[in-house]
Amino acid sequence: MALLQFISAGLPRVQVPTTVHSDHLIVAEYGAEEDLSRAANEHSEIYSFLGSAAKKHGIGYWKPGAGIIHTTIFEHYAFPGGLIIGTDSHTPNAAGMGMVGIGVGGSDAVDAMAGMPWELVCPKVIGVHLTGALNGWASSKDIICKLAGILTVSGGKGKIIEFFGPGTETLSATAMATVGNMTAEVGSTSCVFPYSPAMSRYLVATNRVDIANHADAFKQDLLTADEGSDRYYDEIIEMDLSTLEPHINGPFTPDLSHPLSQLRKHVARSSWPVDLSCSLVGSCTNSSYEDLVKVRNLVLQAKEAGMDKARIPFLVAPGSEQIRATAEASGILSALRDAGATVLSSSCGPCVGQWDRKDVDVADAEINSVISSFNRNFTGRHDSNPGTHSFVTSPELATIFAYAGKLTFNPDTDSIPLSAAGTTVSAAGTTAIPSFKFMPPESHELPNIFSPGEDRFQPPVLTSTDELTVDIHPHSDRLQLLAPFMPWQDGNASDMNVLIKVSGKCTTDHISPAGPWYKYRGHLENISNNMLLGATNGFLPGGSSTSVGRAREPTTGEVKPVPDVARSMRDRGMRWCIIADNNYGEGSSREHAALEPRFLGGTAVIAKSFARIHETNLKKQGMLPLTFDDPVDYDKIIEGDTVSLIAVDEGQLEPGKPVTMKVRRRDGSAWTAQLNHSYHAHQISWLRAGSALNHMKNTVLGQV
Repeated sequence: MALLQFISAGLPRVQVPTTVHSDHLIVAEYGAEEDLSRAANEHSEIYSFLGSAAKKHGIGYWKPGAGIIHTTIFEHYAFPGGLIIGTDSHTPNAAGMGMVGIGVGGSDAVDAMAGMPWELVCPKVIGVHLTGALNGWASSKDIICKLAGILTVSGGKGKIIEFFGPGTETLSATAMATVGNMTAEVGSTSCVFPYSPAMSRYLVATNRVDIANHADAFKQDLLTADEGSDRYYDEIIEMDLSTLEPHINGPFTPDLSHPLSQLRKHVARSSWPVDLSCSLVGSCTNSSYEDLVKVRNLVLQAKEAGMDKARIPFLVAPGSEQIRATAEASGILSALRDAGATVLSSSCGPCVGQWDRKDVDVADAEINSVISSFNRNFTGRHDSNPGTHSFVTSPELATIFAYAGKLTFNPDTDSIPLSAAGTTVSAAGTTAIPSFKFMPPESHELPNIFSPGEDRFQPPVLTSTDELTVDIHPHSDRLQLLAPFMPWQDGNASDMNVLIKVSGKCTTDHISPAGPWYKYRGHLENISNNMLLGATNGFLPGGSSTSVGRAREPTTGEVKPVPDVARSMRDRGMRWCIIADNNYGEGSSREHAALEPRFLGGTAVIAKSFARIHETNLKKQGMLPLTFDDPVDYDKIIEGDTVSLIAVDEGQLEPGKPVTMKVRRRDGSAWTAQLNHSYHAHQISWLRAGSALNHMKNTVLGQV
C-alpha cells in the first residue's frame, strides 16, 4: 500500500534509500520448496507489480524467499547510530545493531521516500538497567517477555526503551535484536542498545568490516552513553539477567507473562488446553543462526536419548536465505528434518496468519494450544481460529515442548518419558518408564562463515527509468490504483451514526484481519470487506458469536457484517463514526486498519485511548481520532445514539483545544461530553485536505 500511495503522489523516484520485501504472502503448508512454488503461482501478479514498481522508482526489491524484512535489514542495512523507519511495527529489531528503528504507517513512509521531513512527538525514555548474565534456560526472549508483563501492551506508548548497564555486553547482536523487535508489544516508539563488541563481530561476519571499524573508532564519542546519563531517564527498570527466569506469555495477548515455574498453576487455574497441538520456531523475532543452533542442539540431545522424532507437529522457519543456506550447509536443517520438523520458507508464515492448517478444525473454532517463538499471539492471528490458545516463548523452550507435548512441562524439574504412551516424569514422583532430561543448549552466536545462498535481490535502478512501466492490470481484483479521498466538508461530523461500539481489546488484527485477506492488500475496495470483522460490538448481545464482526443496519434493524453496514451507510450518504475502548489499534502498523474506515465513509473514531501508530495512521488518512476526556462517557453511549462534533469544521479545530461531543438519543434527549485530540497545526491541514497524501500533492508537489 505504501508503493501505491507513492505512485499516487506522482514522484519519479525515491529520495532516500528504500527497499521492498516480499515476506507476507507465502502460506505455510508443505515446506519451503512447495510453499514458495505455490506462492510464485498464486501471487505472480503481485510480485510482478512489486518488481516493476521498484525498478521504476529506484527501490531495491527483495524477492519471495529472500527473508523476513527485519532479518534482511539486519544482515545488510542496519548500522550503529542510524535511524530507520519501516512499515512494520517490529522495525525496532534494528536495536540489536545500535540503530533506532521505528515502525510507521505507509503514509509516513511515503513522506520519507519523497524526501520530506518525518516528524515524531518527542518521546520519553525508559531506561532498563541490565546486570549479570543469562544462564540456564533463560534467553534474551525472556528479557522482553518479562518486560511486557511489567509495562503491559500500552506501557511503552510515547516512549523509547533504552537498555544500559554491564548486562548489555553479555548479549549477542541477534539476542539484542530479539529484545528490540518485541518492544513493539509494549507499544513503545522504539528501543536502542549501546554499541558493543558483539555488534562489531556481527558486522564483520556479514561482510561489513568497514562499518565495524568506523563504529569502533567512534564508540566512546558517539555510540556510548555519557557518564551519569541515567539521571535523564524518565523511569528506570532494574533487571538482573543472572536471576532471570524463563517466561511463557499468553494466551491471546503478549503481555500476559508467566515465569516458567508458575505456568503450571496458571494453566490449571484458567483451564487452558494442556495438550499442545503444534510448536513453531521462526518469525522476525527468533529465526537467527544462533537460534537454530540451539534448536539443533536440543534435537540432538533427544536423538541421543532415544527420541528420534518430535511428538507434535514442529515447524521451523529460518529468518533469511542467508541463514537458511548457512544452516543447510552446516547440517542444522537436515538434523531438524530427521527429527520430523517441517522446514518452512524464509518468510513470516504462521506468525502473520499465513498457515494452511489442517490438524485442527478451524471452521469449528476447535479449542487447542500452540507454542511458538513468535512475537504476537492475538486471537486467531496465526490460523484464523479463535479457539487457538497461542503462547510465545524462546526457540529453545518451543523446541522442548515439541517433544514434551504438554504446556505444563518444566525442563528445570521434569523429565520426558521415552515411551510415547508414558507421562511426563516429575521430580517429585517416581516411575519405571525410561526418561531423559533436557539440558540447556549450547550455542554459537555466529558461524565461521555465512553462506549467501540464492541471490533473491533486485538492486535499485540508478539510471533513468522514464521508459519503464509499472505492471497493474486495470481489471485486477488484487491491485487497484488509489483515488484521492475527498477533502473535509463542513458538517462531516454532524449527526453521525455509531457504526459499532468496540468492546475490549481491539488490535489492528481485529480491525483488518490478515491471513487469507493478505491477497487483497493492494486493492483497497476488496480488502475493506474485512473491516472490524474481529471486533466485539458492545451494542449486540455479549458472549455470542453474533457480536463479533457484526453491526446493526440502522434503517432495517438487520444484523450484518460490519463492512456491509458501513458500505450501505456510505452509499446512502449517512455519516458514521466508531466508538472504541482502550489502546484501540495496538499491534501491527497495518495501515489498512485506517484506510478501510475512511474508504467506507467513516468520519471519526472516538476512543478511550489509541495506540501510537494507529492514531497517526488515522490522521494521515483524513479520519478524526479523538479521546474521551472522561472514560466514563464511553459507557453512556447506547445503540441508536447519533453523535455530532462541535467546532471541528474549517478554522475551528485548533491544537490543544478540546472538542465538544453532542449525543442525541432516539427519544430526542441529548447530552454533551468533552473530547481531546493530539493534532498540531500541520496535521490539521491533512484533515482539511482529505488526507496527508492530498496535502502533499496540493502543496509540496503543486498538484491539484
